[in-house]
Amino acid sequence: MAQDDILTLTGERDASPGGKFSRRRFFGSAAAVAAGAVLAPRLGAQEQAKSEKPPAAPPPPVKTNVDEVRGIPRVEGSMPGKYPGKVVRLATGKTAGEGKIDPAGAREAVHKGMAALTGDSDPGKAWGKFVGPKDVVGVKVNPIGGDLLSTRPEVVDAVIEGLLAAGVPKDNIVIWDRRLFQLEEAGFVAARFPGVRILGTEMKGPNGEFYDEKGELWARDNIDREALPYVAELEGKYDRDTLPYMINEGRESYFTRIVTGTVTKIVNVPVLKNAGATTTCCLKNLSYGSLSNTSRLHKIWMQSVAEPCAFPVLRDKVVLNVVDGLRACYDGGPGANPKFIYDANVMLFGSDPVAVDAVAHDIVVKERMERGVQQVDARGRSAFLELAAGLGLGIAERDKIELMELRLGSG
Repeated sequence: MAQDDILTLTGERDASPGGKFSRRRFFGSAAAVAAGAVLAPRLGAQEQAKSEKPPAAPPPPVKTNVDEVRGIPRVEGSMPGKYPGKVVRLATGKTAGEGKIDPAGAREAVHKGMAALTGDSDPGKAWGKFVGPKDVVGVKVNPIGGDLLSTRPEVVDAVIEGLLAAGVPKDNIVIWDRRLFQLEEAGFVAARFPGVRILGTEMKGPNGEFYDEKGELWARDNIDREALPYVAELEGKYDRDTLPYMINEGRESYFTRIVTGTVTKIVNVPVLKNAGATTTCCLKNLSYGSLSNTSRLHKIWMQSVAEPCAFPVLRDKVVLNVVDGLRACYDGGPGANPKFIYDANVMLFGSDPVAVDAVAHDIVVKERMERGVQQVDARGRSAFLELAAGLGLGIAERDKIELMELRLGSG
């Protein structure tokens, strides 16, 4: 069976060479998305609310197989990419206001941020430093917060405009995340993005259920069991209602076929949010968004945010990070509690996910301190940055980060 046998959100056959429909390689139709929302509250209660927040004190390291990837040769463009340690921080004025986004402001912000990062004001040339006409580009969004706090479609519009300017064919652009129903809830549907593929890993089948007539998961072959998995010495065991959101049990977390087989480059577009007294941004959007069997990994949160990004399927394909901080949360994350969501009106740009996450962390912690949520940036709350830096994924030391601060409408 061809590796790209997947179905798009519209229910049409994937146009990838050699692709043909198979129910065992079905990433989900629009009907499946709607059906998937039924268990969203269960997911929120079981995985997000209870376990996504890192523990108060970092637990002792758990043995993983990250050393297996240390010696795998890098490719041109591997993390930290073309601009190690460089981060553009752009204040976007009132692009976001009372939960509404100004599309023109979002477009201008993305254009200006990319120009500042690359030194080229021509969008085709700026984006062409990262992608080209032969690439299949995956735009990794974060839709976990629905309308309240997710990557904004207006920002993704501007990203797609940049990719098209660089010569990437529209049908070579893929908007993706692990959970298809969350993409729909955040506005990532075929009607909103015509001609662009929208893919997810965890989904229901044509019968409106997670399980087929044989009692097997429809999504079971959406993860790549032949590619090197992320292995941690923690056992994942789930009941029948939770398993569809994990896909497999055991000690292996498998990467989605979206990253192992469908896309050749990844543009990461996370949101700015807290998780307890730390931050989830670039690295976590990639690691937890790409893997199966993640619930157990919250026990080693710092490790499991950083280490999967060292695997070649992410390390060698993620070329750019565009942080949507138009709306952000300073508490109650990584879910979406309206009480703590505010119009931050900031965007971050960089090829180095570690440096970008360091800047994002400082923004969130500063906001928490100013609002009296915490007093100090506790030691160890950003340990994932040092772990990622030690894996060669980027620069974590603040004095080595080249931070360029700009404001929309200036210069």
